Amino acid sequence: MDFTSLPLLSLILWLPLVGALLLMFLFSERSIKVAALLISLADFALSLGLLAGWRSTGAMQFEEFMPWITQLNINYHLGVDGISLFLVLLTTLMGPIVVLFSWNNIQENLRAFLILLLVQQTAMLGVFMALDLILFFLFWEMSIIPMYFLIGKWGSGRRVYAATKFLLYTLAGSAFMLIAIIALYVVTGSFDWVDLRGATLTPALEFLAFWAFAIAFAVKVPLFPLHTWLPDAHVQAPTAGSVILAGILLKMGTYGFLRFSLPLFPQAAVTYAPWLAGVAIIGILYGALTALVQKDVKSLVAYSSIAHLGFVMLGIVTFTSQGLSGAVLQNINHGLSTGALFLLVGMLYDRRHTRMLADYGGLWKQAPLFSAIFVLVAMSSVGLPGLNGFVGEFTILVGAFRVNMIWAALGTLGIIFAAWYLLTAARGLLFGPLDEKNKDLPDLNRREFWLLVPILILFFIIGLFPNLFFDKINPSVEALMRDVGQAAIVRVVD
Repeated sequence: MDFTSLPLLSLILWLPLVGALLLMFLFSERSIKVAALLISLADFALSLGLLAGWRSTGAMQFEEFMPWITQLNINYHLGVDGISLFLVLLTTLMGPIVVLFSWNNIQENLRAFLILLLVQQTAMLGVFMALDLILFFLFWEMSIIPMYFLIGKWGSGRRVYAATKFLLYTLAGSAFMLIAIIALYVVTGSFDWVDLRGATLTPALEFLAFWAFAIAFAVKVPLFPLHTWLPDAHVQAPTAGSVILAGILLKMGTYGFLRFSLPLFPQAAVTYAPWLAGVAIIGILYGALTALVQKDVKSLVAYSSIAHLGFVMLGIVTFTSQGLSGAVLQNINHGLSTGALFLLVGMLYDRRHTRMLADYGGLWKQAPLFSAIFVLVAMSSVGLPGLNGFVGEFTILVGAFRVNMIWAALGTLGIIFAAWYLLTAARGLLFGPLDEKNKDLPDLNRREFWLLVPILILFFIIGLFPNLFFDKINPSVEALMRDVGQAAIVRVVD
């Protein structure tokens, strides 16, 4: 079947939203659950068509173009390349996983919860597909709304505070980006990524537009010191919300740097790369050391996200093929590993209604399947050779070493700290004497085990056969390097 002849991106993009509308007309809880799961599974199946029709090229593929608001030259323009392909696949994969997890996890107004998850999926997919800046911005803003309600309504503790903080931070960052988008249109007459990529901008406009985009993306990553909304959002969010946040939503920031900041503003990106590298390294070390002292295991995983996404940013600002390719792959690795950690923490919380490390211990005897999977996921996050995390982190460090040995050394120190805090968490949860309150704690059930299986399989596929991914990522990274051109090449030390 010729998948390139289908409007495949539109089908993938809008199916979750259509499914959300369908759920409004279903009334039995079972029909709502089954419909949400089938819709998310169908979306994942459709996204596999991207792999079936993929060509080995760095150009945009499966492009769709239709005039939308002709007076302003705003178009419905979609496309994916090797930088966005696996983010689309990750989004559609995590969809059925969080839906299935939420079946028995959400006790209040499940229909509204699942509707918001599906709307959120459409918004995130739109960010990774849109090639018109206005269309991109609309999906970017659209992604804020469902997450705000997911945290504020179904979260715990200070959920309204966490949701409001998330909303304000993201909206404030986005305001700068919108101003820059309008300025680019006034100068170039276009909102289209293809046109803007080759546009000639004055140094002042390039400088201002780069930082306007960078602030919006830095808030979403989040980069230090714009990170303070993340621990609150993660800790107070329901498990499905935390998985979506860590697995996909944060990747919108790193993707934004790759898709827009580098090719549209290459001179500014190269000029300020050392500053961004410094912030990324601070985030790596700060996130790791802060995670090390956390007593709440969910808070520990939240701070680990800051550290791991610092690695992704470090790879991006190396402007080397290894660093950029490693950053693209590590985006996926972090989504899988940290998403799985949040799922496991959520499963534990459902049983004991506590996330404090001090309340556990000895779970290896009581819940061996949970314990074995937790160790495997922790090793993936640490970067154990043979698992997915090693490939991405090692490739990023190779790219960093080519540019600055100090960057590479500090990044390696971050890996050591990651092993420290994750092994500390594993020791606190799984080993030592079994607490009396945990003696009746059940192991993973069949549903919980099988929703983790796809993630665990991908750990090994990426770790053992990374070229299955790099073969699709590398041509787009090479095209990005050509776009950045001499401005970036002069920084590479051979």
